[in-house]
Amino acid sequence: MTREIFVGLMSGTSLDGVDAVLAEFDGSKPRLLANASVPFDAALRRELLALNTPGADEIERAALAGNELAAKYAAAVAEVLAGSNTPKSQVRAIGCHGQTVRHRPARGYTTQIGNAALLAELTGLCVVADFRSRDVAAGGQGAPLVPAFHATMFANAAEDRVAINLGGIANLTYLPCEGSVTGFDSGPGNCLLDLWASRHLGALHDDRGSWAAAGRVIPELLDRMLRDPYFAAAPPKSTGRDLFNESWLRQCLTGDENAQAVQATLLELTARSLASAIARHCPGARRLIVCGGGAKNDALMRRLAEITSPAALETSERHGINPQLVEASAFAWLAKQALDGKTGSLPSVTGARGARVLGAIYPG
Repeated sequence: MTREIFVGLMSGTSLDGVDAVLAEFDGSKPRLLANASVPFDAALRRELLALNTPGADEIERAALAGNELAAKYAAAVAEVLAGSNTPKSQVRAIGCHGQTVRHRPARGYTTQIGNAALLAELTGLCVVADFRSRDVAAGGQGAPLVPAFHATMFANAAEDRVAINLGGIANLTYLPCEGSVTGFDSGPGNCLLDLWASRHLGALHDDRGSWAAAGRVIPELLDRMLRDPYFAAAPPKSTGRDLFNESWLRQCLTGDENAQAVQATLLELTARSLASAIARHCPGARRLIVCGGGAKNDALMRRLAEITSPAALETSERHGINPQLVEASAFAWLAKQALDGKTGSLPSVTGARGARVLGAIYPG
């Protein structure tokens, strides 16, 4: 088979920055040649967070933020190419997820900014972007989109598995030995944990979950959170900061809770909602493969292992890919699917009328 090289770019709901991979395909699975990470500065992070809710002059603000994102994406591309000594003439395309600022599939739209046209100009490379819109147009959720890639990387004919992405939002992919691949967003992953840590620790996150681990869960608060209708809703379903944001959290609080206890409860919310979703929708799962930034949260990983036992819980590192790089790799794979005219979505996951070729193409 022809060997092809793609760049994959991912900036997710955690709002920490851009992850980039340089992936070589010789068949369906990628071999990662290099990776890079470009952080967001505090001002851009604040603006992207603000754009998740309606505000003044938001059309221009979103456009300007998209231009700034394109510059960040271009810097990540340059860094990943330099890190592997790969000339850009060898790269077929960039797969760029963009930054989600609104996700409203029930109203027929999803919005990811990042100015793919400007990224093509800045890099001189073909860019494939806007992966979610076609699935939404076909009646689907437009998310999660990584389950097809999870199936390529982690499925095994000998056992039922679940791939878990612990990003800002947590999602899971059920990989049964027999039957269709399914998946959905289970609820908050790191987004509320990071928000609360930012407010009370002045840090981007609770390092390894140590602050939460030393706190005590507030049962009444956890119960109020878990009563949100999203958790009981049947798949297909997807969510984001449109729902799980600071306003949602404040509505759950009485105002007199201990801050560290709230953090412990938020960690329990992520673990409990995931475990409940697995028990309800992934019967027989024997192995749980975790990817995303939350894989570095030791306290969360310990709690997940406790409440999903006897299933084995491990990170994607055990399967040859850094947990932090799985989603960026997925968008390199989706770009290849688009340019090859192959579908990238799974109707069994998103609920669309059928599988679709995903992505808008901006030639280099």
